[in-house]
Amino acid sequence: MAVSGRPLPTLPVLPDAATDRVVASGLLTELAHAFGGPFHFLLPDAFDTHLRAMRDALTGAGVDGFVYFAKKANKAAVFVERAIAGGAGVDVASLAELREALGHGVRGEHLVVTGPAKGPALLHLAVQHGALIAVDALDELDALVAVGSSRPTRILLRVLPPAPPFSRFGLTEAELNTALNLCSREGHAVRMEGFSFHLSGYALQPRADLAARLASLCHKARVLGLEASRVSIGGGLPISYTDADSWHGFLAEQNSSHYHAGKTFHTGDFYPYYSPAAGADALARLLATRPEGSDTALSGVLQEAGVTLLLEPGRALLHQAGATVFRIQGVKGRDGYRILTVDGTSLSLSEQWFNSEYLPDPVLLPQDSGGPTGRFPASVAAATCLESDLLTWRKIPFPRCPRVGDLLVYPNTAGYQMDSNESPFHDLALPPKVVIDRTDRPRPRWRLDRHFV
Repeated sequence: MAVSGRPLPTLPVLPDAATDRVVASGLLTELAHAFGGPFHFLLPDAFDTHLRAMRDALTGAGVDGFVYFAKKANKAAVFVERAIAGGAGVDVASLAELREALGHGVRGEHLVVTGPAKGPALLHLAVQHGALIAVDALDELDALVAVGSSRPTRILLRVLPPAPPFSRFGLTEAELNTALNLCSREGHAVRMEGFSFHLSGYALQPRADLAARLASLCHKARVLGLEASRVSIGGGLPISYTDADSWHGFLAEQNSSHYHAGKTFHTGDFYPYYSPAAGADALARLLATRPEGSDTALSGVLQEAGVTLLLEPGRALLHQAGATVFRIQGVKGRDGYRILTVDGTSLSLSEQWFNSEYLPDPVLLPQDSGGPTGRFPASVAAATCLESDLLTWRKIPFPRCPRVGDLLVYPNTAGYQMDSNESPFHDLALPPKVVIDRTDRPRPRWRLDRHFV
């Protein structure tokens, strides 16, 4: 029966017409039957829209820039294909990612290789294809000098950020000086094209400050005869899953009684599901931010320094570019709420990796229009033997009574959620990815993604 009393907090996602059309089409029920398990559907047109908006933000600010899609955010081949078609590059951090990108037609010059302590095979292949390599340590730079190639190896020097103070990534100031001198001496072997950094969090001011600092470092490097014309700021452009009132209301209301087993989450561990500036708008605001000690905005600093800005967004390009579908295969009653068991695991929603939870409300798709309506709280568990394996600890107030065979659609999961933590635990197959190429038809056109692995 439905539950009365004080409402449970909800977190509705922002409306998305393309997702709504797919949900309303009836296609998801057929795909769930065909696959016999959970699956993801992808909406690559959203990726195209965000990429165009980012390029427009760079052009509007008068900044020379280049966008690399951070492939780690989603393994699907279609997003690599759309990056190429949209004039972008791809950011890879492993040998498999590099091979996959090359296999889908990304030119070496449009690849950037990031990540720490890269293996010899990765470095060798990156050098042979003329990829740009972000150097994280002096021994990595030594290894690149020793690779030997008919042309200089293209590199960026990754800088240790001022915060957090104990980051394991990047070169200290002393290491930078050593690296710059080595690059100057070994100009026949390496072409030092600039600097890079990655910052945790989503604040714009620290990014503007560090980007401006690296632009000034380019001047220092040029004195040594180095090219030093590029600065990469990595990713970290936030997106908004929900509106401001819903997000702040949720944070104010939620407590341990709203979760299965009284589980407690630290709100600081939640992704910021609302941001006042998101995606391309966040990039525009970043470029308009005045770095500390500067009389001009970051865009002016970059223009004056003659520096090209490199970006490596992942989640910001994948906003509303896909969702994840599970079938309910068990319903169990608890004190005032239900536990729904679905045909998959929490490993397909990767927020648990960060001791957190994917908070946007899942959508219930009933098999038919029958059944009672009201408010039916339920948490969502996985089909495994682990107490901790819950997709949603929170008690979601569903508007209909969930039943075996109904579908649950987790919205906006293309950015990291689909891939970062997936595992074939219990020998369960990884959910396939379905590409929806057309949503503007009575029956959406779909195909399986062409990922090689």
